Amino acid sequence: MKKIKVIKQNAVFSRLYKKGTSIVCPTFVCYIRKHKGEDVFLGITASKKIGGAVERNRAKRVLRVAARYLKERGLSGVQMLLVARGKTPFVKSDRVCRELYKALIESGFLSKED
Repeated sequence: MKKIKVIKQNAVFSRLYKKGTSIVCPTFVCYIRKHKGEDVFLGITASKKIGGAVERNRAKRVLRVAARYLKERGLSGVQMLLVARGKTPFVKSDRVCRELYKALIESGFLSKED
């Protein structure tokens, strides 16, 4: 299984904000867009509104775990930007995984497994 590739260019972040499909959940906001190829590109942001460095790092870690979970479930061919919200550092990672999985199934970016 290939690794998730990290988005680092500001132009890609801006493109996802403008042209990506936004999915709003209580613990995060996801901007997602299909692209050619099988790779998953991931960007994660957590602003200072989330809290201090410890809370921001925890929020990013929880979101990274959720993206890794989706990669194992067959997510491919997308660029995804996860934006942490105020609740993110205070919830368990399995809750974030479930919310993201459910949101991507409802939006059609991921097919449901039986």
